[in-house]
Amino acid sequence: MDKYKLNIEKDSPKYLQIYSHIKDHIKKGKMKANEKLPPIRTISKLLGVNNTTIVKAYELLENEGYVYKIVGSGTFVTDSNSTSITKKDDNMDGIIRFDNGNPSINMFPINDFKKSINIALDKEGHSIFEYDDGLGFIKLRERFVNYLEKLNIYTNQDNIQIISGAQQGIDIVCKGMINYSDLVFVEEPTYRGALEVFKNRGAKIISIPMLDDGIDIGILKLKLEKTRPKILYTMPNYQNPTGISYSVYKKKKLIELAEKYDFYILEDDFMSDLRFNCDEHYPLRSYDDKGRVIYIKSFSKLLMPGLRLGLVEMPNEILKKVLWAKYSSDISTSGIVQRSMYHYMENFDWDNYINDIEKSYNEKFKIALKLMNDKLSQKLKFKEPSGGINFFLELPRGYSSKEFSVYLLKKGVSILPGGYFFDTLIDDRFFRINIAQPSICEIEKGIDIIANNIDEFLRSYKNKEEFKENKLFF
Repeated sequence: MDKYKLNIEKDSPKYLQIYSHIKDHIKKGKMKANEKLPPIRTISKLLGVNNTTIVKAYELLENEGYVYKIVGSGTFVTDSNSTSITKKDDNMDGIIRFDNGNPSINMFPINDFKKSINIALDKEGHSIFEYDDGLGFIKLRERFVNYLEKLNIYTNQDNIQIISGAQQGIDIVCKGMINYSDLVFVEEPTYRGALEVFKNRGAKIISIPMLDDGIDIGILKLKLEKTRPKILYTMPNYQNPTGISYSVYKKKKLIELAEKYDFYILEDDFMSDLRFNCDEHYPLRSYDDKGRVIYIKSFSKLLMPGLRLGLVEMPNEILKKVLWAKYSSDISTSGIVQRSMYHYMENFDWDNYINDIEKSYNEKFKIALKLMNDKLSQKLKFKEPSGGINFFLELPRGYSSKEFSVYLLKKGVSILPGGYFFDTLIDDRFFRINIAQPSICEIEKGIDIIANNIDEFLRSYKNKEEFKENKLFF
């Protein structure tokens, strides 16, 4: 374990330091191909950081091709001689990034937010560098109450916990509520970061398939007749990775079932502010009159992801549990970030900014959807989303999305293989295209590249999945 030890510095994100340390060892050959990395709990205790920090570091290593995961077995160093490795950070110049979910830097309101930081420094003085009360900066929580009303969520500041991003929100809710062997229901496919958090808490995960209008209620009912989850984790609007949005019927039905079978719904909302083609785009929480929804709101796709800011809005009975879990994670979210966010929302036109973001994303979405229907739908299957930034496509049976991602990278396009979004080993033929970062020109060019090369891939790459030690890599 000595090779994993490092001195964590205070002036740089911990997960990036750990990621860089492990990556450096891999590149220098100090960690061999197929060597197993320590379990997340083990290395978090060794380094004195929380589990979420290690999850983020491992995710970044996996996204950049340095490690791979085998469900139920762990995380392993990728063979540098294998075609499965894609060292994306070495040379991604000119690559169209359909694999990255971060918004384009051109959308960031840098100048206005810089002004909000200066306002915060002038008005708040030295208090900006002190720890806030456990729930967070009260003025920001009050501002969030008004903001949530526009999403038809009516609450008060004492039910809001400020968090350092949605990933931390999932982590602290689980710390406060999930014990070893508790059941957690999730959508299938779903966000990998949430799956890792549930596993690290020792929860048993049960996946429920997604249909065109949301989770399969029929299968969900069958599971509920036999067993009771502590939490159901869901993304009801523009789900990651499928882009699917729930019907109003299913949103209301979920709350009804949560009340009947006595479980909580953990809603992860990153984009419900935006309408796209949805007739109704309000959060699941807006329908909750039973106190069953724990609502996580992330600003990573609406504002600047590097701010690491979000909120959890929750019922009274779990407030103390989540507050304790937050305190044990990092005591308090950055004071300067909280106050700058407050002054940004207070002094600049937040509603107009959201309208501009909606127009930008909507234009990208409409163009991408048309191109996929025109150029890809004859060769690849996908559920047509009603909005958002994600498209989940399916190769014919017998083909590997991991091989497809390596193939496309050589052509100048980076996609994310679908195995990343499943809890169990599946036929690895799904992949995600995310349009948040590329420009419209890049979206057009990238889809053209996929369309122009799909036939060659289908001819040449059938049944070429890699097997090692009788386990399928993805």
